Amino acid sequence: MKKNSLALFAALFLGGLCSLQAQVRDSVPDTQVEPPEGVATGDYTATQESQAPKQRIKLDGIAAVVGDYVILDSDVEKTLIDLRNQGATEEEVNRCSLLGKLMEDRLYAHQAVQDSILISDDEVNSTNDQYLQEFVQRLGSMEKVLEFYQKETVEDLRDELFKINKLQMLSQRMRQKIVGEIEVTPEEVRQFFGSIPEDERPVFGAELEIAQIVKKPEIPQEEKQKAIDLLKEIKADVEDNGASFRVKAILYSQDPGSKSKGGFYSITRQTPFVKEFKDVAFSLREGEISEPFETNFGFHIILAEKIRGQELDLRHILIQPEVPQAALDNARKELDSIRQQVMEGKYTFTEAARNFSDEKETKFDGGVLRNPSDFGSRFELTKMDPNLYNQVRNLKDNEISNPILEPDPRGGPPSYKILMVTNRYDEHQADFARDYLKIQELALRDKQYKAIKEWMGEHIEDTYISVDSEHRGCDFANNWLKE
Repeated sequence: MKKNSLALFAALFLGGLCSLQAQVRDSVPDTQVEPPEGVATGDYTATQESQAPKQRIKLDGIAAVVGDYVILDSDVEKTLIDLRNQGATEEEVNRCSLLGKLMEDRLYAHQAVQDSILISDDEVNSTNDQYLQEFVQRLGSMEKVLEFYQKETVEDLRDELFKINKLQMLSQRMRQKIVGEIEVTPEEVRQFFGSIPEDERPVFGAELEIAQIVKKPEIPQEEKQKAIDLLKEIKADVEDNGASFRVKAILYSQDPGSKSKGGFYSITRQTPFVKEFKDVAFSLREGEISEPFETNFGFHIILAEKIRGQELDLRHILIQPEVPQAALDNARKELDSIRQQVMEGKYTFTEAARNFSDEKETKFDGGVLRNPSDFGSRFELTKMDPNLYNQVRNLKDNEISNPILEPDPRGGPPSYKILMVTNRYDEHQADFARDYLKIQELALRDKQYKAIKEWMGEHIEDTYISVDSEHRGCDFANNWLKE
């Protein structure tokens, strides 16, 4: 299922997952409605104007228990309804398959705790902030987010998000621990492909290979100096006058990932931040503020708030220099000139990319784009990023696009690019030599799947698991019933 991340996360949230951290050791019977005062315990019958039949009203019950985690009937029901409302079909998700998935997540999380896999509160809170920021951007305001999630206060929403994200992160870490070091040899790939009957071999859709040349606008030195001067003023105000760095970050920082939390990040050497940022951050003493420095995102200052072993709590302020329209226009004109020279045969597209492109990630490879799913050079049409697909879908062989203005997905200044489709591949049945990378990925997934199944089988036997009677008829993919 291809689902919008906001909608899918909302479905899980609205599924009532607030029970995630509940501690349960024994099965619990369904809750019953208490009879009116003076009426004997048990089922009862209305005796006044209407003679309603006896009935037992189920408020909520426990669908399953996995280790220390509870899954309520309402968790399953509400999540199922939300996924169906988003377009999921009966074949894609039903009550039994959804309950099985929720139980898998909780088994991973339960075992992660047993194995002492640690996730700090700061890490969870940082993830929560990213979610909230994305939701506010999409829905328009925090008030609409609270309304969407049916919460009265931001604190209530944060508490619920904390529980959900803590479980999801534990689950992901445990699964990564199981499959993270699994690899496949060329011989295993060959055996895997040979084991597939010829008439059952996968069919790969039409694919494209794409190259690009990028020109970034040259920001005038005076604009850079304005950013540096502002950061120096902020640094001086904090150091000399006791101003709050957190408040300054909220007021001035242009980093969408940390502005709302006063520029705060908790990082280690392994955190995937750019090298220049980490080098400065880990060179600081506790309480020290850096001098302004530059990265691809703009200019920064960092406050080392607390050093905890290999972990650093910091606050930072990002100021992005103004990009004048004239600089953007010059970048576009330069690309127009490069495009014309390639069309006239002065350079090949590959040569022009190596000589003129400003994008380090692609220029030395002749501008070839890499598919983030497998780092290969091919993009299957049905799985391409919609924006990229729209930019190349009408290009003919050897045709070069006009300059396209492209926002930086990482938050830096925009740039211009030109694109060319360098190769086309028609839909075809898998061929070992031609499609080795894709077959290798399938073989790896198959090996990982078998490792997960083996792990599941072992840990289901060793973990307290209870499934209520209503779901014991499910045909689960795993042996949750221990039969």
